[in-house]
Amino acid sequence: MRQELLSLPKTLAEDVARNLVMVARLIDEDPEGAYGYSRVALRLASRVAAVREAAGFAAYANQKYSEALAEFRAARRMTGSAELWPVMADCERGLGRPEKALDMAGAPEVHKLDKAGQVEMRLVAAGARRDMDQLDAAIVTLQSPELASNSVQPWTARLRYAYADALLAAGREGEAREWFAKAVEADRDSSTDASDRLAELDGVEFVDALVEAEAEAEGEGEAEGDSASAGDGESDGEGENQSDSESVKASEEDGDKD
Repeated sequence: MRQELLSLPKTLAEDVARNLVMVARLIDEDPEGAYGYSRVALRLASRVAAVREAAGFAAYANQKYSEALAEFRAARRMTGSAELWPVMADCERGLGRPEKALDMAGAPEVHKLDKAGQVEMRLVAAGARRDMDQLDAAIVTLQSPELASNSVQPWTARLRYAYADALLAAGREGEAREWFAKAVEADRDSSTDASDRLAELDGVEFVDALVEAEAEAEGEGEAEGDSASAGDGESDGEGENQSDSESVKASEEDGDKD
């Protein structure tokens, strides 16, 4: 990306770089904000492949699949790289065209991908099979040397998770539990919710400690309020009794005077 930006005037390159940095920083936590920055970068330097790619990922994160696909295609034309092929196929899924995604999974471009890209393409293809209610085919699609390997790679957790999820959807709960457990072992940065899915299968319920503490505090507050109300009632009763006694005493004294 740096090399591409060097082709721009210095001030413009700095402006574009700042916007791209914000896209990368916000895309997970604030996709809409990232999208806004990507549009600014796109207006400034639409002929830079890195800008088109960033705009594509920002649109993809906001489920604007048609726009994302157009940006990815533009970036690919500029670079000639097949690196974006899996995410382009996933955009086809997002647009309701799983058959097109499967066609892309069998295209020659897949052979140009590195190992991570090929695993990503396998995940997209399995997702397309599930979109078409072909659960058994999705399971077979995910079965691969990468799935069977005991070594942990950046894609291992997601691959095992997808396999477990497909097994569960097919009603193979015992096998699904086994693979969710394997996904947990590989998920060192908590990129999936495999631990929650495993706990759910085991019947474990998590209680939010903060919510529980707030509920207890509210209960105690209500109890104190009830006690205070009761105390006020007793005080009122004592006051009334005292007034009655004084009235009786006054009446007796009047009687004595008579």
